[in-house]
Amino acid sequence: MGELTDKIKGNVNEAIGKAKQESNNPETRAEGAEQEGKGKAQQFAGKVKGALGDDI
Repeated sequence: MGELTDKIKGNVNEAIGKAKQESNNPETRAEGAEQEGKGKAQQFAGKVKGALGDDI
């Protein structure tokens, strides 16, 4: 995936994760926290690829 793709997917996962954390269901809240973390990691990967080039 390229830099922009990683950043976009990261933003989407982070937003969905935050929304899930608003649930009354503890299982869904935990899933949301995990998905938000995944989104942040994807965004970071996109930033690294941007700094070093998409060939990584």
